[in-house]
Amino acid sequence: MQKVHAAITAVGGYVPEYVLTNAELETMMDTTDEWIQSRTGIKERRILKGEGKGSSDMAVHAVNNLLEKKGLSPKDIEMVICATTTPDMQFPATANVICDKVGMTNAWGYDVNAACSGFIYALTIGSQFIETGRHKRVIVVGVDKMSSILNYEDRKTSIIFGDGAGCVLLEPNTDGYGLIDSILRTDGSGRVFLHQKAGGSVKPATIETVMNKEHFVYQEGQSVFKFAVKNMADVAAEIMERNNLTADNVNWLVPHQANKRIITATADRMNLPAEKVMVNIERFGNTTNGTLPLCLWEWENKLHKGDNLILAAFGGGFTWGSTYIRWAY
Repeated sequence: MQKVHAAITAVGGYVPEYVLTNAELETMMDTTDEWIQSRTGIKERRILKGEGKGSSDMAVHAVNNLLEKKGLSPKDIEMVICATTTPDMQFPATANVICDKVGMTNAWGYDVNAACSGFIYALTIGSQFIETGRHKRVIVVGVDKMSSILNYEDRKTSIIFGDGAGCVLLEPNTDGYGLIDSILRTDGSGRVFLHQKAGGSVKPATIETVMNKEHFVYQEGQSVFKFAVKNMADVAAEIMERNNLTADNVNWLVPHQANKRIITATADRMNLPAEKVMVNIERFGNTTNGTLPLCLWEWENKLHKGDNLILAAFGGGFTWGSTYIRWAY
């Protein structure tokens, strides 16, 4: 019996129209374009504007983009997994909201929150439903409205993030294409370096937590950078070694877009030249769960059937991981 892999058969993406440039940030805080670019590689990022607009609204654009390209009806989808750190609300799951807004009435779904590694986690989870034969069509969404949890008086953190959404369709494949292997890691002791202080069950929202600005992203940048550089690079190299891959037969590195220096360090660890690395951080910043699917969306027309892709990410938690995919179309 032939092994069933979960193959990516379509991708969709969306970024908001509003462009927040480094020049505009210079008018909002004590920073400069040179300071931002030298430390992050970011020139601009997209921000979702509009009253009552949330992560689900961006995801709807991305999913509709995917369905239209693939020629599918919303009712053809059986499951939706949404990786997000900025859900529309604590409950219900943003995946449920996306299903309702798109009209995917035959699908069930839920959210995954693993910070910036969420898309890789959700992709691995979704693949299980395909490989076991439980479902034939699963959509995995990565989306975040990071602007909703940023303090724009904090120049070290707010400059990094942007808003955006991407998604992929998983379908069964018996020809050896699809998700081949994943390595996922976590270290909860890292939570002290990157988290949101208030709003959870440990510290519910109060007037004091709002006044103290404890509902924004808190990050100790240097500590996170050191962990990310080592672990994201190590896990990408590990999955290559485990699958007998070399720099010659890896076609693309699809790295989480957190920091240009982290991306470069990961590529160097894999001995990959810059032309094999997907990088759009300069235009979108760190869209958290949106970074990896947005890369696939932008590079889709450069991918060829049989290409070997290594996805790698690192996020708060700490969480990190890498996935090996053999491109299916």
